[in-house]
Amino acid sequence: MSLAPARDIAPEPALISAWRHAPGFSFFRALEGSATVLCLYLFSTALIGPVFADPADPESSAILRLIWLPVYALTLALCALRPGAVLGTLANNVLLLGLVSLTAVSVIWSIDPDTTLRRSFALIMSTLFGFWMASRWSWREMILLIASAFGLIAVSSAVMAIAVPSIGIDHAVHAGAWKGVFWEKNTLGGMMALGAVSAYAALRADPDRRWIWIGMALLCTALVLLSTSKTALLSWTLGTGGAVGIMACRQGFGFATLVLFLGLTGGIMLGMILLIAPVEFLEMLGRDATLTGRTDIWAILIEEVWRRPWTGYGYRAFWTVENGPVYWVRAGTSWPVPTAHNGLLEIALALGIPGVVLMVTVYLRSLIRAAGTIFSQRPETYWVLAQFAIMGLASISESNLMNQNSLSWILFTAGAAKLAQGSR
Repeated sequence: MSLAPARDIAPEPALISAWRHAPGFSFFRALEGSATVLCLYLFSTALIGPVFADPADPESSAILRLIWLPVYALTLALCALRPGAVLGTLANNVLLLGLVSLTAVSVIWSIDPDTTLRRSFALIMSTLFGFWMASRWSWREMILLIASAFGLIAVSSAVMAIAVPSIGIDHAVHAGAWKGVFWEKNTLGGMMALGAVSAYAALRADPDRRWIWIGMALLCTALVLLSTSKTALLSWTLGTGGAVGIMACRQGFGFATLVLFLGLTGGIMLGMILLIAPVEFLEMLGRDATLTGRTDIWAILIEEVWRRPWTGYGYRAFWTVENGPVYWVRAGTSWPVPTAHNGLLEIALALGIPGVVLMVTVYLRSLIRAAGTIFSQRPETYWVLAQFAIMGLASISESNLMNQNSLSWILFTAGAAKLAQGSR
């Protein structure tokens, strides 16, 4: 029996052979990680804000708006490399996706459609970057990248305050307070409170480099103190206390019971103090009984919300029309109020009561999922639970929810989306 002669096989082109036998994509992976850290740094508005924008009206800067275009293009490119994973993440977060999409729909009823269209697009791109982070990185990788970004912010802020004190230190209203690479001291303090929390999580996720993360936690803590921001100090205390509580809970049932008992007791005592001596407590924190006039603003804004309870005035449009409803707010308070100084009230002005309900639902569901990981020995609990708690605390007196190009919102989106993956 004869066999047919084998055909000659043409040699594989050198370029294809090199591609086929290449040692993986570690270089491209490093590029993605570097891009993630750089984008997080930019979203924090560190350095670029004080240099290119007016602190009184940062969104009026044309240069600052142009800076975001390459970031949006990079976001789309990164998503295009992993379309299946990103689409799967979007499918797991229908409520959050619907909430963000509602900002674009609000163009229909917005009192300033151009502003709503532009800013809702920026919010969608910011949220998409958070979704990409959740789809691209594992919990450990994401924590280390976030901690690296905050470490870069902390180091650059310390260098700015020491080397260029005219920019890094306040010389006006809060003379001597450090503000680093930000517009004001409160922003530096708030960022560094989150930075300390990310360092705690990185310490658990990467114990081999413990001294790097311990040093970062100490630097962030020092910057919180140097900023003299009492709200930031309260956030740092919440994050640090939360980390200690999580660690104690994971030591066993006895420790968990003790921590829960002390937490419940502390909550009851705080409630009693607020009922019996609220003025003295606020003064101890450096606030007056009206939270520096915020309650007066809220009373007037609630009336404006009830004028359009189901739609609001359009995403980020309420404050842009000088002769619109904002006129009566500023006339009633006798000063140019820039924001609602409350996260949920700001959403109500933009999207009405439906937007508030969606936001509260997304937040509480994510918070419950994060709390469900306390006993799991997973490092992400130290970051995601504390970050959600700090975000909720800050929203009481600041309009920090659903802001476009906001690091806080991106971190919330990434954390919520990652938790949703685990729930499935």
